[in-house]
Amino acid sequence: MKRALAITLALCVLLAPTASFAAPEVPSQAAALLEATTGRVLYEKDAHARRPMASTTKVMTCLLALEFGDPDALVRIPDAAIGIEGSSMYLRAGETLSLRDLLYGLMLLSGNDAAVAIAMHISGSLPDFAALMNARAAALGCQNTNFVTPNGLPDPNHYTTAYDLALICAAAMQNESFKEIVGTLYHTTTTGAYTRNLKNKNRILWEYEGANGIKTGFTKAAGKCLTFAAKRGNLQLVGAVLASSDMWGSAKNLLRYGFDQVEMQTLVDFAGPIATITVLGSEKTTLEVYAAQRLTYPIRKDGTDVIRLDLQCADNVLAPVYAGQTVGRIYLFVNEVCVLQTELITHEGAQRYDFSYYLERLIGDWLS
Repeated sequence: MKRALAITLALCVLLAPTASFAAPEVPSQAAALLEATTGRVLYEKDAHARRPMASTTKVMTCLLALEFGDPDALVRIPDAAIGIEGSSMYLRAGETLSLRDLLYGLMLLSGNDAAVAIAMHISGSLPDFAALMNARAAALGCQNTNFVTPNGLPDPNHYTTAYDLALICAAAMQNESFKEIVGTLYHTTTTGAYTRNLKNKNRILWEYEGANGIKTGFTKAAGKCLTFAAKRGNLQLVGAVLASSDMWGSAKNLLRYGFDQVEMQTLVDFAGPIATITVLGSEKTTLEVYAAQRLTYPIRKDGTDVIRLDLQCADNVLAPVYAGQTVGRIYLFVNEVCVLQTELITHEGAQRYDFSYYLERLIGDWLS
């Protein structure tokens, strides 16, 4: 490779511009709406203000239980989980339930007792589980979140923001087991001292087309809180509203706004070649270059997004070249921010000329 070649490609949005929509009515102290797979912020209102979040805390509790636990494992209910204030599964000390049934009780009934039982099962103690929660939040990029309890009961040091909470929800909704739990309307337990028939408290599942999660919350300190999600086509939205006077209406308005505003577009595909590079020292003189992954991003329908691709690869490459070899990268910029990137690879190889080739060529030149 002799020199780097940077190619900038300007893209035209494939959708015809449409009229933009007015900002939604969101009677909440804080709110955020994100596209789940990319994290693009579609709406925010005081989204980085620290606030208590009540039982929306349990999104993280459930996610960690699925990441670190076995849903089929049997959990003996500890004394510490009995008599917890607020919403409850009414667990009994010494009762044994599967982690799966506890997770349904956690997310559908918002069982505060289930949260404690789950936390102690996963980490052995509530402080250790809180440390796990905070480490996971930090890994997700949450900068204004601190967990103290697994259920969200009031504590002055237990807080998040609408944006951080939406980030957590976006990650959780990538977990298929989590998505199945929070999208379930009814669940009947099969373990425990008696059968429990659970109904999901999240009205969005009944009242909004495409809704598929995720969690309600309320305390006097936090007010009415809701995390919510819906999917239409290949567009998955997640959001959070905190201290809301109308959390259901806020969630529906935000979801309508999001689906009206953006559409997922494939801006780089791996099916066809992106560019052609020169191969030196091989009978094969050129190779086509492909994106290793498809780059898909939510693009505004009103045509206001400025989209640019930066293709960075070598202008030539020395043989041998192998199929699947990385020869560069492609970067997707939206409004001058790099939002996605992937490697540029070859689909075919190119062998280097061997000694016999040069010998035959030398003899041919001498005889001519």
